[in-house]
Amino acid sequence: MENQNQEQSSVSSLLSSFKELIREIFDISKDTDRRATIEDIRAGIDMRGQNAWVLIFSILIASTGLNTSSTAVVIGAMLISPLMGPILGMGLALGINDIELLRKSLKNFGVMVVLSLSTSFLFFSVPLFQNETPELIARTSPNVLDIIIALSGGLALLVALSRRNKSTNTIAGVAIATALMPPLCTAGFGLATGKWDFFGGALFLFSINTIFIATATYLVVKSLRFPLKEYADKQRKKQISQLLTVIALAIFVPSVYFFYKLYKKSDFERKVETVLLAMKDDKGIGVFDIQTSYKDNTVSFAVIGESLENTEIKKIQDKITSLGYPGVQVKVLQDLESKKTLSRLNEIENSYLTTQQLLMKKEEQLLEKDKEIFSLKSRLNNGSTISFVDVAEELKSLNENIQEVSYYNILHTNFKAVDTVPNFIVKWDKEIQSSVKEKETDRFTKWLQTKLKSKKVVVRSE
Repeated sequence: MENQNQEQSSVSSLLSSFKELIREIFDISKDTDRRATIEDIRAGIDMRGQNAWVLIFSILIASTGLNTSSTAVVIGAMLISPLMGPILGMGLALGINDIELLRKSLKNFGVMVVLSLSTSFLFFSVPLFQNETPELIARTSPNVLDIIIALSGGLALLVALSRRNKSTNTIAGVAIATALMPPLCTAGFGLATGKWDFFGGALFLFSINTIFIATATYLVVKSLRFPLKEYADKQRKKQISQLLTVIALAIFVPSVYFFYKLYKKSDFERKVETVLLAMKDDKGIGVFDIQTSYKDNTVSFAVIGESLENTEIKKIQDKITSLGYPGVQVKVLQDLESKKTLSRLNEIENSYLTTQQLLMKKEEQLLEKDKEIFSLKSRLNNGSTISFVDVAEELKSLNENIQEVSYYNILHTNFKAVDTVPNFIVKWDKEIQSSVKEKETDRFTKWLQTKLKSKKVVVRSE
């Protein structure tokens, strides 16, 4: 019994030590300078002077990064952005019951939004910068990851700002700028180009992120028990406290609702994609242009290849229902057109192959004809490759009294064989006597027979 009590005491001591270790790791209250944090946040609320110009320049840099799809440029703009000031001020004001600080924060928040939208509007009004880049498109539809970024960024920033040792502070504002700057720039793009789906989607994303950053600030201020603002009139203090509590609830409740809806939307899209990819692998077909709408409870996609029967589409609906989303309407863009397309492609391919085969046969036939023509020419020319023009020129050089030289072949047969007889006709000047023509003709005949290597050559004079 005594040993058992000792074991229980050891376990209890171990658990206490573990709890103390966890408390030391995660407790931030001891290193929090509450009043200094309040002053730091107050100092960053104003959107005037240097802050206003830095905001304008950072929006220009971020717009350039979005226009060129350069993540590095967008991050560079975030490093200098003062966007978080008024939003932190709103969360702080709600947490410490400071109505004047809330008014000031809301006023500067409005200035911040107007300056940001105006700057990005002017930038994207230039036709050269109106390309729809992937970075811009990504900021038109909020998802649960955007909310996690905004909430985590707000918590990290305020926890970092509340440290007593400022030398260890982090640039947590980058996380907030990640959630705020790109949507504002995208809203300016939609405003400049008249693309209201861009403007509305980006502004909605910006609004949700703003709510979550303010909510994160409010939660940290309350958890660290920042000192409440003192009012001389207790009745006024009570009224202000009630009013700010209502405002805080009006912000906090929608934030929970938005988080739930966006979580369900992301979960719906993920599960639909899983079902369709499984079907794609099973049937070996192409699935593309997947469009999901959690709001309308619809899924549409296109397929190419094998058609999907109604029973198979029903199976897809049943699988999505089993994953927690009943009543989904599945629309499939198929298959009559895709079958016709594939059939037509096959026809074109077969026609092409047939045409190629015919062309190859024609080429072979033409090649045979060319060989036959060459053979006939060789036979007609007795195999000689000597040019007629060259022969005529040489005859002229042998006797200057020649006026013309003609050449033709005569086909001759004795009904046993066909032979080709080359004939040359030499036309002389009128003054040349017949005896001279006869003598020269004999000489030309012997010369041509030798040159053409044929005893069949005939030369006549005119």
